[in-house]
Amino acid sequence: MARPRGQLSNGVLLLDSEGLSKAVSADRAVTAFIRAAQSNDTLVAVSDLTLIEAWHAKVRMDRFRWYVSRLEVLPVTEAITWRAIELLSDAGLHGHKYAIDAVVAATALGYAGPRIILTSDVDDMNKLCGTKAQVERV
Repeated sequence: MARPRGQLSNGVLLLDSEGLSKAVSADRAVTAFIRAAQSNDTLVAVSDLTLIEAWHAKVRMDRFRWYVSRLEVLPVTEAITWRAIELLSDAGLHGHKYAIDAVVAATALGYAGPRIILTSDVDDMNKLCGTKAQVERV
C-alpha cells in the first residue's frame, strides 16, 4: 500500500531485487511509492548488487535499463561492506545466504531521515535493520 505523500519526505527509498522487479513490471503499489518519494525529493535508489540480483533472461534489457536510469544506483563501498558484516553479526545471520540483503540494509541505514526499504524479504530485512528502517512488503 502506498504511503501518503507527506510520509516520504527526504531520506531514502531503497528497492531490493523484488522492489526493482516490480518497478520494471510497472506494479502499481511500487510505482506509487516511487512517485511519492520522487515528488518529495526523497532519494529513490538501488544498490548496484540489486541490479545483478534482479536481472534474469525474461527481462527485456532495454526496459530494465530504462527503469534503472530513473533511479540512483549506489555502489557498495568499504563502509557499506563493514556495516553489512556488522548487521549480519548482530542478527546472527550468515553472509552466504544474506549478503545482498545485508548490503541493501547497510546502504539504507547510511542515510539520515526516513529510510524505507521495499522488499519481499520483510522478516530478514527486519532482523537486519531492527527499528532503524521502515520495511515495506512488495
